[in-house]
Amino acid sequence: MNFGMNMETIQGIIGVVIGIIILVTIVNLLTLPFQLLFKLIINAVFGAAMLYFINWIGIVSLKITLINSLIAGIFGVPGVIGLIAYNHFLK
Repeated sequence: MNFGMNMETIQGIIGVVIGIIILVTIVNLLTLPFQLLFKLIINAVFGAAMLYFINWIGIVSLKITLINSLIAGIFGVPGVIGLIAYNHFLK
């Protein structure tokens, strides 16, 4: 049962398959940092919106900085409560 393939043909097919697998793996590894960066930017924007809303209501006055926005965006409401507690008790 040779099916018309010799050893060189089989080795060539295996080489192409392994090359495609390596290429897909490299592309996936390169796109991961961009996905993480995009997620951090989106979280920072939502965090800044939460801080702006808190300031607009007038509960407390929090500065809208990149670090505060990331804390509020990543941790959500508990992050905002932590920022309020930090600014109230430690400053």
